[in-house]
Amino acid sequence: MLASSSSGNCTFVSAGRTRILVDAGLSGRETFGRLAAIGESPENLDAILVSHEHSDHVAGLPRLVKKLDIPVYLTHLTAPAIEWNDCEAHVEAFQAGRRISIGDLEIDTFTVPHDAVDPVGFSFLSEGIKVSLVTDLGYIPDAIKYHLRGTNLMILESNHDLEMLKVGPYPWSVKQRVMGRKGHLSNEVVSDFIQGDLDSTTSVLVLGHLSEHNNHPELVRLIARQALEGRVLFTKLVIAEPRRQTEIFQF
Repeated sequence: MLASSSSGNCTFVSAGRTRILVDAGLSGRETFGRLAAIGESPENLDAILVSHEHSDHVAGLPRLVKKLDIPVYLTHLTAPAIEWNDCEAHVEAFQAGRRISIGDLEIDTFTVPHDAVDPVGFSFLSEGIKVSLVTDLGYIPDAIKYHLRGTNLMILESNHDLEMLKVGPYPWSVKQRVMGRKGHLSNEVVSDFIQGDLDSTTSVLVLGHLSEHNNHPELVRLIARQALEGRVLFTKLVIAEPRRQTEIFQF
């Protein structure tokens, strides 16, 4: 994960000869620098996959498209919601809920409850490995729990601590949005998911999209670790800290 927070989101995924970015919430320069830090060249990217149109996921998209001239995969409804800034993007539109193919990657797409036009989560499949990425959702319905089954590496949102949010600096209207069913997941909801629904096949759990005002990485780690220990699961837990890229995960 090159970045994961309300300041910007971008994840690098590769399988075989295929290399893609999921979301483009960083500037072009920052994206290229973080790719270089993991030994990857922007010129080798095959596509950009977009989850939804909020700026922390697409702020750098027009610049990257102009620079790299690669296709952008996103839903039919999300495409017109993005400000392309006169960029002639090669758009590959898909219907949420359909499986798409990009090179050596098969990608299941599924709708998530968030206050965007047509937000989606993803499960990436290649050579028997499944990686799921789902952030920006207000709750975890059964349909998403179904899509997360059999996941080897799961990237899940743990956005805020409820008490920190309630006493934090946001206006009450924003607090209501974040806590709502189309907002963001709290640490407590994630803990409940771990205790009741996390698949034992998940060997690595990455918790990301942490609020910089209403959460703290060590609090996320503590709550999630307690939930994992309650299940006696030996899943590796990684916290994607705001403004930092994570380690490289390889299977």
